[in-house]
Amino acid sequence: MQYVSTRGRAPILDFEEAMLTGLASDGGLYLPEVWPQFSRDDIQAMAGLSYPAIAARVMAPFVEGWIEPEALHDLTRETYAVFDHAAVVPMTQLDDNDWLLELFHGPTFAFKDVALQLLGRLFDRALARRDTRVTIVGATSGDTGSAAIAGCAGRDRIETFILFPDGRVSDVQRRQMTTVQADNVHCLAIDGTFDDCQALVKTMFGDDQFRRAIGMAAVNSINWARVMAQIVYYFASAVRLGAPDRDIAFSVPSGNFGAIFAGLAARKMGLPIARLTIATNANDILARFVESGEYRKSAVVETYSPSMDIQVSSNFERALFELHDRDGDTIERLMADLARNGGFAVANDVAGATRQIFDAFRLNDDGILQEIRRIHGESGVIVDPHTACGTAAARATGVPADVPVIIHGQAHPAKFPDAVAAAIGHAPPTPDRLAEVMDRPEHVEHLPNDLAAVQAFIKKAKTSGGP
Repeated sequence: MQYVSTRGRAPILDFEEAMLTGLASDGGLYLPEVWPQFSRDDIQAMAGLSYPAIAARVMAPFVEGWIEPEALHDLTRETYAVFDHAAVVPMTQLDDNDWLLELFHGPTFAFKDVALQLLGRLFDRALARRDTRVTIVGATSGDTGSAAIAGCAGRDRIETFILFPDGRVSDVQRRQMTTVQADNVHCLAIDGTFDDCQALVKTMFGDDQFRRAIGMAAVNSINWARVMAQIVYYFASAVRLGAPDRDIAFSVPSGNFGAIFAGLAARKMGLPIARLTIATNANDILARFVESGEYRKSAVVETYSPSMDIQVSSNFERALFELHDRDGDTIERLMADLARNGGFAVANDVAGATRQIFDAFRLNDDGILQEIRRIHGESGVIVDPHTACGTAAARATGVPADVPVIIHGQAHPAKFPDAVAAAIGHAPPTPDRLAEVMDRPEHVEHLPNDLAAVQAFIKKAKTSGGP
């Protein structure tokens, strides 16, 4: 399998090169040159298989020629053995035909573990083959950072720098990053928003001299391997509810668009997905785009669902590439308009094509608390604030009652105890492994929203072996 950039000018790479490169040299994001196709028989054959077995089958075409099928299956078994549920991503029925896909049974209790536990192992294999090291630099709005650190901490060939917006992640999210005792992990609290952190990382990737000097690689969802791993749980959950013999819909809380783009990828690969609902909080740039065809930044609003407090969704570029029939020149123009003018509008036919695939829904903080309260009252299930956006969106856009809706449960509710307590009057039970981080000492560097300062810190930390 070969990989192409969404902007059309970067070299075509194989899987290993695309994974280690992360952001393409032309500023675009890598995607497979063609989408592998799964027939009805292929999908039906997944029924009854374990999650690691389904993962190996779904990802095999993307890594063909890089790893043998049995070795890939060994890797997925090893990856998902660290999850605390035998099903890896179990499902809970919330209503007659609404299902909560629990994606938070990994080491950091968030959906990012599903991909990042695998990515650390894929990096290990690639770096051992090349006998080299990489420096991972990533930005997080909350959960990616801790999941990336959990996947990479202590790995001899990887040094990790995670940028997060100072004061704009929950205490639990912050401590899951800053309390990790590993020499190869550095947590950088940036004076700004997640969008500022993400912009710093993208700019560093665009600085070819700096990028080469530190051997820079990405763990954010700009890395294709992250999205690849997320495609799996669309297939696994849909098959449990009868796919391909019935259509399935998904409701996905979305900030950076990686999780829901994986659904678009699954649909292109042959999974019968009736609708993909984008659930947003008050930072509703994605909902506004679906409604109007205009993608325009506004100020980031702090909410109860901080991982979705984003106004520039990196992975949306991948969706635009598909919606524009893979026209890299158009994507480059649109991204230039976004950088220069703060937004862009797409043609009417593209806006219409978007609405054929995606619905969108927004929920403000009052609505989030009401939804957590409603779900708890009706089912006894406690959901986190991000997942609440998804449960509220599940039927709000008119998905027919006979179509099952799978709602992505993005994080364990104990990661957001204050919001849950505000909704139902008490905090959710805290797993022991999560409670432990609240008593550990933190290790964090506070830096301004300044490219030179961040680059200088990374260079110094790499030279000295630590901050």
